[in-house]
Amino acid sequence: MSEYLVVCAVAGEARYVPAGVPLVVTGVGKTPAAVAVSRALAERDTSDLVVLNVGTTGALRDGLSGLFLPSTVINHDVNAEAVRAIGLDPQDELHIEGGDGTVLASGDVFVTDSLVRQRLAERAHLVDMEAYGVVYACREYGVPVRVVKHVSDSADEAALDWPALVDASAKVLGEWVSNYVR
Repeated sequence: MSEYLVVCAVAGEARYVPAGVPLVVTGVGKTPAAVAVSRALAERDTSDLVVLNVGTTGALRDGLSGLFLPSTVINHDVNAEAVRAIGLDPQDELHIEGGDGTVLASGDVFVTDSLVRQRLAERAHLVDMEAYGVVYACREYGVPVRVVKHVSDSADEAALDWPALVDASAKVLGEWVSNYVR
């Protein structure tokens, strides 16, 4: 039987995660997420562990709403072409088993600009700030990970309303976790 570790960026996203389910709040951004997850994985037996990265996401394309389990996470703020040009692999795209086919762009930019949204929408459906770091750390430790994101905003100027929107997403995420870990 699997053990679960729920990972989210901020406490507000985890408000409705069932009591007793192990939880790591990473802080905002890819680096804090990777460090927090690495630390948590180093401190426990990971043989039957599945990490559940839950959180809010911005929709990069009109009409997207609800809950998503991305199949791919891309590191959107690395200059992958330049890294490849010097003969190195930027590992800018990570695949996630059991996803729904959506692509999640992950980077250290809180997207509030329509032009940035439009550029990212050419490669992805959704955007967040932590999933790449979480997935990368899990991959390095050989631990399965599911990424579960709920659309809170449209990744444009309206994203600045995120503090008022996070609770509605947290309820949906908490219900998903409750059903998944049964």
